[in-house]
Amino acid sequence: MNVDVTSLPGIGVRKEFSLTKVDRRIGIVDHRDGGTDLIFTKIGDSDTTVQIPLSDAEARTLASLLGAPQLVAQLREEHRELDGVSTRSLPIPPNSPFAGKRLGDTEMRTRTRASIVAVLRAGQVLASPGPEFGFVGGDVVVVVGTNAGLDAAASILSGG
Repeated sequence: MNVDVTSLPGIGVRKEFSLTKVDRRIGIVDHRDGGTDLIFTKIGDSDTTVQIPLSDAEARTLASLLGAPQLVAQLREEHRELDGVSTRSLPIPPNSPFAGKRLGDTEMRTRTRASIVAVLRAGQVLASPGPEFGFVGGDVVVVVGTNAGLDAAASILSGG
């Protein structure tokens, strides 16, 4: 898939691509000041562009919604031959006792025998985080383990 990147002098960068099933383009504008807008346009008619400003939390949430399912599906496919191994994406809610804490503080591996293999944050995949990795509310963690371990991990991340 081709992503068109256009410099917007004084504003930032526009990144967009064509959707295959509808006559639309979708993308984002990364503002120089750190803001993000979601955009969509009818192909060939830039006058139809709709631009939706997103807060940082909204941009992170949207990125997690779009990124987590694909990453988890890929890991599930890679582990489908392994009996007893499952993959799940789990949110770090803003009110989680681990928001603002380090991964090592969860004692996840010791308490559940499950491993956090990646963290999705603001559209970025942060692979193989170490014990010093700091969580923020809105992160989505990708955990691999048994179903019982994944259930325990979900309980820990939501309530401690």
